[in-house]
Amino acid sequence: MARNPEALNISAAYLRRQLMATLALRAHMRPVTTDLVTAVFWCALYFAGSVLLAGSALAQESTLAQAPASRDAAKSKPPRPAPTFFDSEDPLTVTLTANLDNLTGRRRTDTAWRAATISYKTTEPTAVTVPFKVRTRGIWRLKTCEFPPLRLNFSRERADETVFRGLDKPKLVSYCRDNDTYEQYVLQEYQLYRIYQLLTPVSHKVRLLRVAYTDSVRGNVEATRYAILLEEPKALAARLGGKILEQKGALPGDLDPYHDALVGVFQYLIGNTDFSTNGLHNVELFAKENGDVFPLAFDFDFSGAVNASYATVDPSLSVTRVRDRLFRGYCTAGDAYPRVFALFNEKKPQIYALYDDPVGMLLDRRVARETLKFFDEFYRTINDSRLARSEILKACIARPK
Repeated sequence: MARNPEALNISAAYLRRQLMATLALRAHMRPVTTDLVTAVFWCALYFAGSVLLAGSALAQESTLAQAPASRDAAKSKPPRPAPTFFDSEDPLTVTLTANLDNLTGRRRTDTAWRAATISYKTTEPTAVTVPFKVRTRGIWRLKTCEFPPLRLNFSRERADETVFRGLDKPKLVSYCRDNDTYEQYVLQEYQLYRIYQLLTPVSHKVRLLRVAYTDSVRGNVEATRYAILLEEPKALAARLGGKILEQKGALPGDLDPYHDALVGVFQYLIGNTDFSTNGLHNVELFAKENGDVFPLAFDFDFSGAVNASYATVDPSLSVTRVRDRLFRGYCTAGDAYPRVFALFNEKKPQIYALYDDPVGMLLDRRVARETLKFFDEFYRTINDSRLARSEILKACIARPK
């Protein structure tokens, strides 16, 4: 399979950094003559690798050119239409029916796709029922929660004439435990996605569902809780005109400075340390067609804004509670951080208003007030030059370990 050029650019940059670091290290350890031989060796090795990579790409192109016509026909299949599902913020009430024992009882070892249906009501007297497939996903929640997070799999033919038109395999963030406290965590995380969308379109669109989880064997509703459906990465990339990269190792110089700073400050706003741009942990990289690379964050349930009872902080960090903020964004050059602080100040009224609109009113009022007080602390920091310098500008990560 041919590699996309943006990923190759990051790979080449990474190799160049490794090469220069090695040569710099050896320059302090070897005599000049030996260092020269070493430099020639490493440069020749790097050049040979580039030639081999180019030859491999040509060989792959030749193989693809000789592929059967049926493969070409499959490749030329028109893409799914852009989903309109996320154009509305109105929560959608649905019934998800599946063999729930297969999803909960075997979730640690069984990730097979299972038959399911999802139904919703329209103005017609009968509900619309869409057959689809479902399987478990995730790591921590999969092992810990009573009910696991899910991935839905819509066939194009079944979904095209429904509200789910254009969706392929979206993630569903479902409840962890069947009680009101854990449902509040879902609603709190949903609010953070909404804030992120206010700040930048380079973020996942989301929509809230009210899901009745129904067992197909027993016929009873096991739970009715709110859940979040996320825009898929490839749909996000298509919406913005670019690609999602899967290349780890990105450093500050590889990323668009402004959006790099924006993501770091957003994570600081919500009190989240559970991410790594370099390791692609709860972060994706979006590359525009001009080669600019933007980090985008997701999965915020371990943030201080959500303040889930199960959330913990990596013991290697200098804070011990998720409500204790620690800036973990990259250092960037130029005026990126002042511009980002200005954006957060500009958007503050809209951010706070999210907690009083019809969706925000689903939150417990005490939870909403505590969240806004948590945000007040953030705004005191970015609007105090001394605090902003010590807590953010001087705390930024120049180079990840």
